[in-house]
Amino acid sequence: MKYISTRGSAPALSFEDVVLTGLANDGGLYVPQNLPSFTREEISSMAGMSYPELAFVIIKPFVDGEIPDQDLQTIIDKAYKGFRHPAIAPLVQIDRAEWILELFQGPTLAFKDFALQFLGHLLDYLLAKRDQRAVVMGATSGDTGSAAIEGCRNCSNLDVFILHPHERVSDVQRRQMTSVIAPNVHNIAVQGNFDDCQNAVKASFRDQAFMPNDLPLVAVNSINWARIMAQIVYYFYSAVALGSPHRRMSYSVPTGNFGDIYAGYLASKMGLPIDQLIIATNSNDILHRCISRNDHSKQDLLHSLSPSMDIMVSSNFERLLFDLYGQSGSEITRLMSEFESGVMLLEESVLADARELFASFSMNDDAMLQTISDVYKQSEYLLDPHTAIGVAAARMLRRNPASPMICLATAHPAKFPEAIQTVMPELTPALPLHMQDLFERPEAYDVLPNDLSVIHSHMLKRLKER
Repeated sequence: MKYISTRGSAPALSFEDVVLTGLANDGGLYVPQNLPSFTREEISSMAGMSYPELAFVIIKPFVDGEIPDQDLQTIIDKAYKGFRHPAIAPLVQIDRAEWILELFQGPTLAFKDFALQFLGHLLDYLLAKRDQRAVVMGATSGDTGSAAIEGCRNCSNLDVFILHPHERVSDVQRRQMTSVIAPNVHNIAVQGNFDDCQNAVKASFRDQAFMPNDLPLVAVNSINWARIMAQIVYYFYSAVALGSPHRRMSYSVPTGNFGDIYAGYLASKMGLPIDQLIIATNSNDILHRCISRNDHSKQDLLHSLSPSMDIMVSSNFERLLFDLYGQSGSEITRLMSEFESGVMLLEESVLADARELFASFSMNDDAMLQTISDVYKQSEYLLDPHTAIGVAAARMLRRNPASPMICLATAHPAKFPEAIQTVMPELTPALPLHMQDLFERPEAYDVLPNDLSVIHSHMLKRLKER
């Protein structure tokens, strides 16, 4: 299988090369040239498979023989070995025809573990095969960083540099990153917001001249195709558990960078019967504004109680647009150029196509906190701030009451105790046993200005010290 850039002028790459490349050299994102598909009979046969077994079935066509089957299964098994729940992604019913898909059972209590545990083991395998070292560089609004560090901390062929916005992630989120004291782990707190961190990472990938020739950069953000690929799995897993393909499913997804819900879109294209995909956003509502009224304009980024969604440039939205515009690289290049200038207008026919599957919703902090309180009173189920927005969006926008609605729980509530205690002061969500000493662990990180040259100099200094 070959992978092509959304901007149309970068060379097509193999699976192995696309995982190690990340951002295309024309500034685009890589997508498969052709998507695999599954028949109703094949989806029916997935019933009863364990999560690692199903992951192998979904991922194998994308790898297209570049990794021996036994090695691929070993990578997958290692990825999910450290999850706390035997189901890996358990479903919990909280209302009639309404389920929570718990994607926080991994080591860092966030859905990012599903992709980054897999990606860490995959990168180490591919680099060992090439007898090569590489440098992971990523930006995080809270969860990606800790999941990337956890996935790569024991990789012998990787150094990891994670940028997070200084004082704009929760204490738990920060400590999950900065308390990992390992020679190959480097945390950088950037004096800016998430978009500043993401822009620094993208600029670094576009021009890697600052790096030693023998140390290429590798992406762990969702610009890396392998992240998206791994996330497709839990859509099939949850749908089959609730009766797919004989029943159609709907999903509500807390959305920041658009990677998680884009994986759901791909699952639908691959044959999974999906009625509806709901884009749930906080006050940083660029995706909601785009889908609902064709307003994809940049606005000031707001600091919210759902920090992992404090994003104004949703990178993976470009991948969806590539499909909606008939895989025209020139059209995507034009649109992204418009967006860089501040405003991007979509064709109404394109928006109409998108709205057949997607709906969108935005919620402020006050309404989100009320949802946490209401759901806890109704069902004694405690939501984190991001998942609460997803549940509220599902209840507001679901089209078919008979269709099971699956709300993706993207993080454990214990990661956001300050938010929860704002509305329920008597309640302190407990960290799982393996993290209960988190606030006693020493931290190590560097605070740097939002200056790319300073960041690059710091990275080179740390690599020389290694």
